[in-house]
This record gives sequence, C-alpha cells and structure tokens, in this order.
Amino acid sequence: MTRYRRLGDVRVGAVGLGAMPLSIEGRPDETRALATVHAALDAGVTLLDTADSYHPPGGEPGEGELLLGRALAAYGGRTDDVLVATKGGRGRTDDGGWTVDGRPEHLRRAAEASARRLGGGPIGLYQLHKPDPAVPYAESLGAIRELLDAGTVRLAGVSNVDTAQILLAREILGDRLVSVQNRYSPAVRDSEPELRLCAELGLAFLPWSPLGGISRSSLDGRSAQDEDPGLGAFHRVARARGVSPQRVALAWLLARAETVLPIPGASRPESARDSAAAADLVLTERELVELAGAAGTGLDAA
Repeated sequence: MTRYRRLGDVRVGAVGLGAMPLSIEGRPDETRALATVHAALDAGVTLLDTADSYHPPGGEPGEGELLLGRALAAYGGRTDDVLVATKGGRGRTDDGGWTVDGRPEHLRRAAEASARRLGGGPIGLYQLHKPDPAVPYAESLGAIRELLDAGTVRLAGVSNVDTAQILLAREILGDRLVSVQNRYSPAVRDSEPELRLCAELGLAFLPWSPLGGISRSSLDGRSAQDEDPGLGAFHRVARARGVSPQRVALAWLLARAETVLPIPGASRPESARDSAAAADLVLTERELVELAGAAGTGLDAA
C-alpha cells in the first residue's frame, strides 16, 4: 500500500478494515476471521475498527475487541504500527436490536473495559458511537474529554453526527478530536456536508458501510447491479480497469478528499485484500466525472 492518511499525529494506511462482520451474527468461524485480519495486515492495512457492541445478540460486550486482540497476537508480522479503533455508547438487545447509552458514567465504564480487553494500555482511537437523545451531547463529550485527560484514551472520534455536533465536539475536545465516522457510500451520500466540514477542519472522515450500493457478489462475477442506471458507472469503470467495482468505489471515496479514510468490512481474506488494493488505484479525471454522475439514494442511516 503506497498511500496513507492521517488520524491526528498517526499515519495509517489509506484503507482500513471494518471488523464488524467478523463478530456479529453471520460471522465467519474463528479460523477464517483471523485469516481475514491477517490478510488485511499483509496488504498494508494498519487501521482496524471495531466496537464494544460488535457481538451477536445474547453475546458478551467486547467480543469484537477480543477477536482483534487474538488476531494481532497470532500474526507473524509487524504490528507496532497498527492502530485499533473502538467505539462505545451502543449495545445489543437479545432480539438483535441496537441500543444507545451516552451517559457519562456508562461511557467511562465502557472505555475502561475496552482498554482492558485491548491489552490494558491507552486506546489508540476511541469513538463516541452515536448521540444519545436522552443525554445532552455535551455531557457525553465531557466524558470522552475526561477519558483523554486520564490517559485511558489517546485520540477521540465521534460517529453518526451532524455538522453542529462535529463543531461542538471540536470545541470540547480540541485537537484531540481526530475523526468522524458516518455512513457514506456511492449509494448513500447524506453526509456530504459532514465530509466537507471534516476536510476543512483536517479531521479524518471514516465512511462506514462504504460499499453501499455495490453488490457484494460483484467480486465473484457479473451482477445484475451492472445495469443499475445510477451506480452502473462503478461497474463500467471496473470492467475497463479489470478490477472489482468495490475497489473502484473505495478509490472514488479516497478521491473525495485527502481526509477520507474508508473502513470497508470483510469476512474473508479475498475481500480484505481487494479492498486494501484500492489505495493504489488512482482514478483519472474522466473516470471521476463519470462516477460523479452516479446518483446516491439518500437512504436513512441505520
């Protein structure tokens, strides 16, 4: 991987790995999960993103964090430059739903538990997973500031936020706020204002679900999505380049701004390697113009 991005004072590979598919329902077995993480590391990925709530319904908080710990411990190569990012402030219900808890006392406990699961040192990047409508956002951010001051957390980020919430986080956390993680993809571009603001402020913008609208099956061959009138451009460019539409989508995201750092999920080594290769795919101006005409759906974020 020859292209890099910044998270505050940390340099990471331009494409990260979203570890959610490795630890929630439908996850692969342990052998394949570890192989997927190792394939990403082999390909130059140095940002691994998880959350304490990434576990199956009825499971224990932190299963995803523990999985990454096992993957790093079993990896035969260098890991000192790997940044593990985790999130706190959400939970799971037994029926598969998601909860939000932004109470300062909960966030403090959650971060301390995440730090223990990740090895006991400061968490490289800790992200407030989602604003809690029952708690003033400034109070939740205040807990993150306390965690930074205490050394539990080295760098901070926020997720699922609007521009006003980003500016408030910047005011409360200062330059220790380094990232924003919102849903953004070829199909869902509602966070365009947040992406632009991050570029202006020098904050890393981490699109979650960055391959939205690009058929998963396209890696394995021709897909009905090829004929989609809005997103077919990604498939046309992919065919011309001899690469997957997913790789084109990630390269397009990287071209949106120097601060964009996509974190595509993967549940098999082949997908992790293909995503990482997007860092070396530089799209031409003509291709970018063609892709700019592909219409997003504006679907609501989950």
